[in-house]
Parts: sequence; structure tokens; C-alpha cells
Amino acid sequence: MQYSNADLWHTYVAKNTDGYGAGIIAYAQRWAELMETRIAAGEDLMQCAEPTSHEADTNGITGFMYGAAVATLAGCWVYGEQLRRWHNLETQIGTEGEQANQHGGVLNPAVLHIRDPEA
Repeated sequence: MQYSNADLWHTYVAKNTDGYGAGIIAYAQRWAELMETRIAAGEDLMQCAEPTSHEADTNGITGFMYGAAVATLAGCWVYGEQLRRWHNLETQIGTEGEQANQHGGVLNPAVLHIRDPEA
């Protein structure tokens, strides 16, 4: 995995030793490595991010874990900012992804619908 900020990555690893946090870190690393392999073969991030996100999910991550992995990679992976921007645009329902991209945020993809808004 190619880091833009290796110290931050190692801080994330050190602080996420419980099963949930370590699962996010392991997923983020697998995903980044899969994307790097495909980028090295000539794909761009927007082509490989979505399919490799599923390939990297070997343990059944949650939507929150996915968003946390994006946020983690955004801060310390060489392609992290590009991933963050892609994720926000792919996740947005309206224009909130564009707004998050302007302000450096990461949208939470864990959306729960509890009632029909037409009802």
C-alpha cells in the first residue's frame, strides 16, 4: 500500500485493535492494495473502486465500516483524495456529495429508510 501519510496510517492501526476497528483497517488495506494492482495495470480509480470494494470484503463489512475505510484511506493513502471524491459522488442522493467534496468530508453510506416518504 502506497501511503501519502504513513504516520497517520500507523496511528489508525495502533488505535483500532478491537474487532470492529481492526476489521475496518484490514478492509481498507485489502481494498487499497487491490485498487493499486488494477491502477498499475492501466485502470483508473473510478473504474476499479467499486468492483474491488466488493472483492476486498471478505468478512462482511457494514455500510459504516465502508465509509470509515474511505475516510481512513482519504487521509493516508496516495489515491485517498481521489477515492474520497469518487465515493461522495457515487453515494450522494442530491448534491450532498458535491458539498462534502468542497469541504473535505466523507458521506456516510449507511442509509436507513424507516418509512415511505410518499405515505
